[in-house]
Amino acid sequence: MIILLSAAIAPGLALFSYFYLRNQMATEPRRTLLQTFLYGAFLTFPILFLQYVLTEEGVFRYLYLQDVVFSSVVEEFFKWFVLLIAIYNHVEFDDPYDGILYGASISLGFATIENVLYLFSFGLNTAFMRALLPVSSHALFGVVMGYYYGRAKFSKLAKTKEMIAMALCAPVVLHILYNTILSFKGYWVYLMIPFMLFLWWFGLRKVKLAHYHLVQHLHMHKKI
Repeated sequence: MIILLSAAIAPGLALFSYFYLRNQMATEPRRTLLQTFLYGAFLTFPILFLQYVLTEEGVFRYLYLQDVVFSSVVEEFFKWFVLLIAIYNHVEFDDPYDGILYGASISLGFATIENVLYLFSFGLNTAFMRALLPVSSHALFGVVMGYYYGRAKFSKLAKTKEMIAMALCAPVVLHILYNTILSFKGYWVYLMIPFMLFLWWFGLRKVKLAHYHLVQHLHMHKKI
């Protein structure tokens, strides 16, 4: 049991530590980040319940709509919505890089609980692949979401409503692409490798840009 839990939780903690330590300019309050992580963890249950009910009721005529489109949209929407109502206007969301941390935190909360449930069902032999794919992809979807929230809140040049919309649309598109690749039975791995390389490049580029915006933000405040 302890080994299984450790294997399920460790990837999320490792990825979050990586993004947290990338922020060398300021330290985000751990309590708020923990709360955001817990929001993501609690979201897992209503999302899984909703998916289960709609599947049992046969709402969708096509499996692609059910397993790929709906699954991607509902997961990213709930994370986006919670960030919008609980974190976006929070006093501790006070610089552009914070969006990266909060986005990664809520996504990894969701991914960690999902991973725990999955490993309890299918065993430790799936742990490595789960860490490489679902956990890391959720983290990167969250990074992209958080980047656009940071832009919406702190960029004077960006249009706030458009950036908030991008905070939802960009991770939804990436998630749909990810789930679409998984739906190609038999040869999905050949498509997943280049996609994950792109996703890491794209996510780390957003991290780098958020850090750049943070430097500019701090520089402007020093002038004031």
